[in-house]
Amino acid sequence: MPSYVSTMSFTDQIAELAKAEAKLAQAKAKLAADRVAALAKLPSDYGYSSLNDFIKALKAAAGKSKGKKAKAGKAPKAAKAGKRTRTKITPELKLQVVAAVQGGKSGAEIAKAFGISLPSVQNIKKEAGLVKARSAAAAPDAPAAS
Repeated sequence: MPSYVSTMSFTDQIAELAKAEAKLAQAKAKLAADRVAALAKLPSDYGYSSLNDFIKALKAAAGKSKGKKAKAGKAPKAAKAGKRTRTKITPELKLQVVAAVQGGKSGAEIAKAFGISLPSVQNIKKEAGLVKARSAAAAPDAPAAS
C-alpha cells in the first residue's frame, strides 16, 4: 500500500473530524465565556462600584465623548438601569452555543453566558438538529375516518 493512503476508513475520518470540530467549538465557547467573565470583573478590579462609573472613567481617560453634545442648561438624561441591547446571532455564536449544548450545559445557562434569550438558544438547537422530534407514538390518536 502506498504511504499516502490512510489506514482509517472514510467514515472514521469523518467521525474524527466531527470530534475535532466539536472540541474546537467547545474551546471557542469556553474562551467566549471566560472573556465575558473577565470583562464583567473589570469595573470592580479597578475599584468602580458600577459599570456606568467605569465607562465614564474610560471615556474621560480617552479624552473623547461620543454622541450628541449636551445642550446648555439641561442635565444629561440618566441611563436606564437594566436596559438591554440585542445580541447579534453570528455563525460563530451559533457554533459556541452548539458546543455548549454538547458540553451538557442547560439552555438557561447558555442563554445567560452568551447574553441571548432562551428562545434563541432553542432556535439554534433546532437549526443544528439537536432537538428531538416528537414521535408519532407520543401524538394523540386521531379518530379513524370511515
